[in-house]
Amino acid sequence: MFPLFWRIFLAIWLAMAVTVVASNLATRVLLDRERQAIERQVGLRDLALEAIQIRQQQGRSEAWRFLRSQGKQLDLHLILMEQEEGRQRLPRPVRERMESGWYPQKPAVIELEAGYQLIAWPRMHGEGWLDPRFFRFIELGLAFVLITLACWLIARFVSRPLRHMEQTAQRIAGGDTDLRVSETIAGRRDEVGQLASAFNAMTKQLCSLLDRQKHLLRDISHDLRTPLTRQRIAIELASDSGADEQLIASILRQNERLEAMTAQILTLYRVAEQGADIERQSVRPVKLMNQVMGDAADYAEHQRVDCTMTASDDVANLSVLGDPGLLHRALDNILQNALDHNPPGHRVHVGVEAVDGWVHISIEDEGAGVADELLPHLFEPFFRADKSRGGQGWGLGLAIARDIVAAHDGRINAAGGASGGLRVTVELPVFIRN
Repeated sequence: MFPLFWRIFLAIWLAMAVTVVASNLATRVLLDRERQAIERQVGLRDLALEAIQIRQQQGRSEAWRFLRSQGKQLDLHLILMEQEEGRQRLPRPVRERMESGWYPQKPAVIELEAGYQLIAWPRMHGEGWLDPRFFRFIELGLAFVLITLACWLIARFVSRPLRHMEQTAQRIAGGDTDLRVSETIAGRRDEVGQLASAFNAMTKQLCSLLDRQKHLLRDISHDLRTPLTRQRIAIELASDSGADEQLIASILRQNERLEAMTAQILTLYRVAEQGADIERQSVRPVKLMNQVMGDAADYAEHQRVDCTMTASDDVANLSVLGDPGLLHRALDNILQNALDHNPPGHRVHVGVEAVDGWVHISIEDEGAGVADELLPHLFEPFFRADKSRGGQGWGLGLAIARDIVAAHDGRINAAGGASGGLRVTVELPVFIRN
């Protein structure tokens, strides 16, 4: 196993080291070519000695002409100078190069006897005379390219498997529980490979537990339906035979509660299995909400709770796409939850409005409310916020509503109401705007 930390460390270190070495080598090669182009000229010293002899015998002008003609043949500028003359006769770029601390940039200087110097530099910009800034550009450009390439490879090496695991996790969360991180990544001998292997093992275990739980509840629910039906028939027969009416009524109520719970569980798993494959048709949310409130009118009256609905003008002709029966069940569960937890003499407020292509249906009660830390758990199956909201039930109504809304590409959330109760809001995308 070669840890990822040391891979990144060594990769960056080697990239920097290679950049420095390669850039210096490249610069040195180019500078050496400049000096070699001058110093490899054969006979420069002999030519300088001849120029000294001409200067002593014929004068400075003749020596200058001689060096000029020879320089044209060699493609060089040649100047013969006495050391006491100084270097003011030289062009400024040449003086700057000779005074520079970067030795390879300097022109070739051949020391001669009698205090003379022959200074030579190329006539043309090319092999033998390169601008010092050119070397800096080469060094910086090469360093930039190598470091950029190294960083790109490191970022790709690290981020690509992590991005793959992120996408895999999102798809698993979306329902594709058979998906796993690829073996290419899980087989890596570093921290990323260990993470991928642990992720696959965790996902397999969690999916196995969820499947067992789902199948267990589904099987129990199916198995309960037959004895509950037979029990109901037996209760009715016992009632007809003159048994204690109060006892029979109590047993019948418990039987009905068990049947309702079984139906809720079966609905929950039917929606979870169907997902987005439910049958859909155009549904008017205002009309649907009126039907839900009409069906719950008797129960609301029994609870001594008034239900009121307000709808904006622009939502009356809107339609959403979905299964009317399932949407009715979701809204009915939310309304029943509000009625169960609303004190007698108070109201349940229902609001329907259109917001940016979505239909918002809010149901708010005036009960005791729910603590903020419990709000995220309200839509979990079998969760009941008993400490903040009393009442009967099994914690399935809001869980079923959540799955139904999700199957319709909608959103559902819970928050504290204006009057201190609970407000549950369902958001569904608009399908038709008439």
